[in-house]
Amino acid sequence: MVSGRFGPVTLMEEFLQKNRAAYDLRVLEGERHTRTVLARDLKNPLPIIDPENWLEGNVQGKPILCLASGGGLQSALLAAAGAIVTVLDISGEMLRLDREIAAEHHLQLQTIQGTMEDLSMFGSGSFQVVLQPVSSCYIPQLHRLHAEVARILEPKGIYISQHKQPASLQGDALPHPGAGGYLVRTLYNHAGALPQTSPCLHREWEMVEFLHPWETLIGGLCRAGFVVEDLVEPQQKVGDANFLERSRYLPPYVKIKARRTEKNPAMPSVIWTPS
Repeated sequence: MVSGRFGPVTLMEEFLQKNRAAYDLRVLEGERHTRTVLARDLKNPLPIIDPENWLEGNVQGKPILCLASGGGLQSALLAAAGAIVTVLDISGEMLRLDREIAAEHHLQLQTIQGTMEDLSMFGSGSFQVVLQPVSSCYIPQLHRLHAEVARILEPKGIYISQHKQPASLQGDALPHPGAGGYLVRTLYNHAGALPQTSPCLHREWEMVEFLHPWETLIGGLCRAGFVVEDLVEPQQKVGDANFLERSRYLPPYVKIKARRTEKNPAMPSVIWTPS
């Protein structure tokens, strides 16, 4: 625990504050991952937001949570397709972009500032879909996230989440390979925040990041009451040449479609504690 302006601050709160400030600054400086929707894309939004057709071509009237998804992109596309959209994000500046885009294009959506681990403001079964872009790398544990998403989804609801692949976070955060290629620098089961790195498009180098192994990404979903229905590794086809070259060796992202089962897994009636 460290001392903050208003008293003691836990290490997790310190991480959250740093990441919030970094994203606020990105918006103010117009940097990457703060791109808002293009007006032309609002004319036919579903193929852009859902290229895999996991939403089956229709979100009209469906309550959807865009989780850790501020920035005026996903929310605007879904609202234009007729969904009832709520956006939750830790960054007030990212949420400002959502509100500005909504006002500009006469779209209806609600914005809430908060962390993705605490969804207590939503009742059980509040949403039919939860859509989460790459953001799990900002929190140290996923079990609470998975449990909260399962709670707020109605039975058979869909959870679409994107993550950074573990191997990409283990490898050299270099813009180009060294003489021996991209070397693995980080343990697969690395505990705690990842070491700080030099600027690299595969890392949020100015933020605090965490590595989550496949057991947590996939197994954690199953244990929280989800069935994994599909998984894709989005192909990187445009962008910075160094980013594309590294992506050929270390695929950066994974996108998972999971469906909530009829019932959440039964919780143990007795909680074991060390004596």
